[in-house]
Amino acid sequence: MARSVNKVILIGNLGKDAETKFTPQGIPVSRFSIATTRRIKDSGTGDWKDETDWNNVVLWRNEAVAQFLTKGKQVYVEGRLQTRSYDDKDGNKRYSTEVVADEVILLGGRGEGSEGGGGMQSAPRSAAQRVAPAAGGAKPAGNFDDFDPGISDDDVPF
Repeated sequence: MARSVNKVILIGNLGKDAETKFTPQGIPVSRFSIATTRRIKDSGTGDWKDETDWNNVVLWRNEAVAQFLTKGKQVYVEGRLQTRSYDDKDGNKRYSTEVVADEVILLGGRGEGSEGGGGMQSAPRSAAQRVAPAAGGAKPAGNFDDFDPGISDDDVPF
C-alpha cells in the first residue's frame, strides 16, 4: 500500500473568539476560524493586493482553550484535513472541510494589549502558549533561554 500524508500547518489570525461546546458524552469540542493572508501582484495594474483564505478549525478535548483564543490573536495550528457530510434543513447533502487540530500555539499579534505588536506572547505559561499537546502527548522540553548549542558564526560553512 502506498504511503499518504494528511498534514496541515497554518499561521494566521483568529476571525472570532473560539467557542467550546460539549458532546452528549461530555467531550469538549472547540471551534474557531483562522484567516491566512497572502500577497499577490495584480496582473492588470501591477499593484500588490492581499488575498485572505478562511479555515475552520476543530480542537477536541481541550475546553480551556476558548479563554485564550480570542479574535485577532495570531496562532499556529497543526493538524489534518477532514471532510464530513451532513443533510441541511431542506434535506440537501452538504459537505464541510475543516482542520482537525493536533496542536495549537498562541504566537501573539493583535489583541495583546499595551506590550507592543508582534512577537511571542508572554502570558500565561511561556513565550509561546501551547494550548493543545502535540500528537502522542509530547511536551516542549526545557527552558530554551538557557540553551547553548556551542555553535558560533565561525562554524557555519557559508
